[in-house]
Formats: sequence, C-alpha cells, structure tokens
Amino acid sequence: MRSKIIFCICLTFVLALGMISSPQADEFTKEDLKKWEAAFMEVVLEGEKLFHSALGSNTVSCDMCHPNASNTHPETYPKFQKQIGEVSTLRDMINWCIENPLEGEPWKLDDPRMIALEAYITWERRGMSLAPGKH
Repeated sequence: MRSKIIFCICLTFVLALGMISSPQADEFTKEDLKKWEAAFMEVVLEGEKLFHSALGSNTVSCDMCHPNASNTHPETYPKFQKQIGEVSTLRDMINWCIENPLEGEPWKLDDPRMIALEAYITWERRGMSLAPGKH
C-alpha cells in the first residue's frame, strides 16, 4: 500500500513538472498575430480580385450575380444545394458556379485560387452567426 502511495506521489510530481515546462500550443506574440493577419488579408485581397474577374470562357464574373459576395451566405454551408442535388460545401458551390454560369473548368479544392475566393466570400460575411444547413 505504501509503495502505491509513493508511486502516485511520484507520478503526480512528474506529470506536474511536465505541464509546467512544456510550451502551450496557443502561446503567440502580438507580432505573430500581426504577421498572420497580414498573410490572411493578402489572400482575402487576392480573392476579391478573383471575385470581380471573369473566371471562365465568357465574360461573366462572380460579382454579376453576387455583388460584394453579399448574397453568397457562406455561413450556411454545408447544406443541401438544389443545383448540385446533395449536401455541398461552399467550395462545391463555387465550382458549380465556375462550371455553369462562368463556363469554366472546376478548380481543385485545395487550389490557392479556391482558398482565396473562399476567404474573400467569408470575409465579406464576417460577424454573421454560423447557420449550417439554412436556406
């Protein structure tokens, strides 16, 4: 019994020591925040350029149907999307628009252009409550 108590005390000490000396994953500086925000905003600005550009074989751009991304509602994805016929993500819908109204080739979901376009669309709707599945 005494050896179990000593073991528990030692184990508690070792665990406590490990927690004290290990770095926390969420520790960062103001400089880190500034750098990360600047990197994000570069992507948002690239997305804004794409949003106002012809992305397909015709001269249609996203903003012709969605001025300033105001009616894209990224906060409602994933949701059942009638045009696609299944539960879809925002990126799925972006590709549907590129293929159909814009008459272009779909982008890979990890394409930097896709990420930029998604960043701009969600940035324009910042502050809205998440409402997945809402129509």
